[in-house]
Amino acid sequence: MPASRPQKANGAPPRGAAKAKSKAAGQIASADLVWEQVQREAAAAMAGEPALTGFVFATIVNHSRLEDAIAHRVAQRLNHSDVDAGLILQTFQDVLDSQPDLSPSIRADLAAVYDRDPACTRYLEPLLFFKGFHALVTHRFAHELWRQGRKDFALYLQSQSSKIFSTDIHPAARFGRGIMLDHATGFVVGETAVVGDNCSFLHAVTLGGSGKVTGDRHPKIGAGVLIGAGAKVLGNIHVGNCALVAAGSVVLQDVPPHMTVAGVPARVVGPAGCAEPARSMDQMLRTAPNYLGPDDYSML
Repeated sequence: MPASRPQKANGAPPRGAAKAKSKAAGQIASADLVWEQVQREAAAAMAGEPALTGFVFATIVNHSRLEDAIAHRVAQRLNHSDVDAGLILQTFQDVLDSQPDLSPSIRADLAAVYDRDPACTRYLEPLLFFKGFHALVTHRFAHELWRQGRKDFALYLQSQSSKIFSTDIHPAARFGRGIMLDHATGFVVGETAVVGDNCSFLHAVTLGGSGKVTGDRHPKIGAGVLIGAGAKVLGNIHVGNCALVAAGSVVLQDVPPHMTVAGVPARVVGPAGCAEPARSMDQMLRTAPNYLGPDDYSML
């Protein structure tokens, strides 16, 4: 009989989960605590679903670090006869060795999913299954390769991510830490886009350009921003810290910090409703059509 599903709330969490989760909100717990929790979750998963024992063992148990397990899993998903998983994994390991700042970013992304997604009850789930997390990890490796001048390999990873995860993020786009791509299908980000820390994006979001303008032509998203499903943010505009962009909106001009915008084209409809929309994931609209809001975009 499968093991009982661990609970995030209103029940007893698995041993160590509460301690790890208390650190996960905004900043992930130390490497040992999180990795130990992942190993416990892997052991429970293998006991509960013997058919997946080989898969979980190869992905989790066979590694000594969280980063190695994540790199292995993403490389396996990107595997193709053109460039096999072994070569991709070795490239990822080289990037991890040369860029020590990459590891905290990946860990913060994992924590963001665990903290914000009500469907996620274990760290194991995004690590093994969630394509939004895998697409973001792929982009982080592609971005580092782009910075190192290995643009063709970076573009190859972008192409594979588009095919496998249904996301299309240009390798030059810059992302802060603690990002969540919820579902991720149809997520598109242009070359000169910049995203601040602790942002959350639902599916079918576009951070795109406008026309054939060259140079700096894509949005700049502040910290703590939540962008709802299907929203399009177009052009070299700024979305202020802790703003909320409602689902289906088309944003063509700057968005004030701590405000909600909605509509086509989007306009301010009220305050964001909470201090950090990206963490609360609260998409309820607080309407106040005459509110002008502060003119502050110093988020990057």
